[in-house]
Amino acid sequence: METVVLSFLENVAVLELNRPDSLNAMNVQMLNELVEALRQIEKSNASIIVIRGRGRGFSAGGDIKTMLSVDDPSQFHGVMNTIREVVMALYTMPKVVVSVVHGPAAGLGLSFALASDYVIATKEARLAMNFIGIGLIPDGGGHYLLAKRVGEVKAKHIIWEGKPMNADEAYELGIVDFVAEDEQQVEQKIAEWQAKPLQAMIATKTLYAKLTKDELLKVLQLEIEAQQKMRQTEDHREGVRAFLEKRKPKFQGR
Repeated sequence: METVVLSFLENVAVLELNRPDSLNAMNVQMLNELVEALRQIEKSNASIIVIRGRGRGFSAGGDIKTMLSVDDPSQFHGVMNTIREVVMALYTMPKVVVSVVHGPAAGLGLSFALASDYVIATKEARLAMNFIGIGLIPDGGGHYLLAKRVGEVKAKHIIWEGKPMNADEAYELGIVDFVAEDEQQVEQKIAEWQAKPLQAMIATKTLYAKLTKDELLKVLQLEIEAQQKMRQTEDHREGVRAFLEKRKPKFQGR
């Protein structure tokens, strides 16, 4: 694996996103390697998964070049099905999943973080559900996972505004579970979880996952259908052009 680095220490699996030059934007290779890594973790004796991003950020979201290359419906559905597999693995896997967010966690990157059981943000974290900036809707279960944390109405507003939040703002909203002052505090929190009765914690996660996984699967399917429609809109095309040209988009609502 090249875009994902997997290591094990005692009962902890550390999964690092490894495209630092692009702020760990997720391309097809990374998505496929995430599936492979999560399958390896599921078979391991690890009880905790820690997800991090190498370099200056957690993940800037979906790679824009990947988005431009999947206009073919078969390619689009292949990518979206891989995203669904990653999200469902994180949400249902009988392990405690922790995302440690530093720098940008945007779009699909934020959706993946929200599929975790705990989200730790460092002081320099910047979180944004910013699909709206290119005329798209959240995917990766973003609608469901965000609403579970903040409620439906607040989730709509966050999605529609697409504004970045710092760690403290995200904590106040309930998007983040803990704000770490430094790396030492991150390690302390992980050590605290290592010392807990993890099998009891995992049993609770599994119970809730069995109750709610069908809801998440339904949302993921609805997102795929809606996202395919949004990709055909003029607003999406304008959003991508503006992004590539580094200017503010001029949306027309069509």
